[in-house]
Amino acid sequence: MVPKNLISDVFDLVGRTGTLGEGCVTGVDGLFAFAQTKTTECAASFYEPIMCLVLQGAKEAYLNGRVVRYSAGDTLIVSHAIPVESAVMQASPDAPYTALALRLDLAMARSMNDEIGERDDSANAHSLNAAASDAALIDATHRLFNVSKDPVEARTLAPLILREIHFRLLRAQHGGMLRQLLNQDSPASRIAQVIATMRENFKSNLPVADLASECGMSLSAFHEHFRSVTATTPLQYQKDLRLLEARRLLVTENRSVASAAYEVGYESPTQFSREFSRKFGMPPSMHKPAAPLVPAPTT
Repeated sequence: MVPKNLISDVFDLVGRTGTLGEGCVTGVDGLFAFAQTKTTECAASFYEPIMCLVLQGAKEAYLNGRVVRYSAGDTLIVSHAIPVESAVMQASPDAPYTALALRLDLAMARSMNDEIGERDDSANAHSLNAAASDAALIDATHRLFNVSKDPVEARTLAPLILREIHFRLLRAQHGGMLRQLLNQDSPASRIAQVIATMRENFKSNLPVADLASECGMSLSAFHEHFRSVTATTPLQYQKDLRLLEARRLLVTENRSVASAAYEVGYESPTQFSREFSRKFGMPPSMHKPAAPLVPAPTT
């Protein structure tokens, strides 16, 4: 059960920082606090590898027809960087949606490979999955938030608590895909490597055959494993990267439609406008965000 004082403390922090509906950083690097007093429309976004503990309210994420709902007391685990659509489904001024998100440290997770014991890596092996949190994980996350309030405690104690949280996520029933990443030669790890390449070079033409070769897979195996992790194709994944970056340019840098299109790798503003409209439900010339974009994992 989520402690009520944790809910109020997180909501107070978001309120004090003026980031209601957006999210804010805390005193621990990679730990973010979120609060939202109303439900939201479904919107496209990009999820980084994170853990999200929902303290109050509920949210849904949609990944190629798969619906993942996470509500109070649930933990969302995202093992790979993936484009999704999501919406806050349960929130009100009296009971706002409130959550803590922690950016995952895959190097830290891999360092525990010999410590977590026997495991079933195939069970619940989704790159985005949610389930009820056990009391120990809630307690560890609560302690991490508490030490974030004091710089000395954060510097001294946070590394220990972070290691505990990663350990508990690796042993969680819905941590199957995260556990697969412990083996650097696993398909999950090799797809993660390709995703990093695609994100770094998304403006360029990336032949799928070259991506398959990079991770040592045949073309058919690469397509199969890429879809199993991201629920989409390499081509669509790159399009999503381009369109989400273009939206950021339009909103935060006030770019023209043509400028945003060329900046993210499109050769035709007309094609860009068509695909942008299909992705976000309105043409880029009319796009206005519901709230400022946040430099933090979306939860």
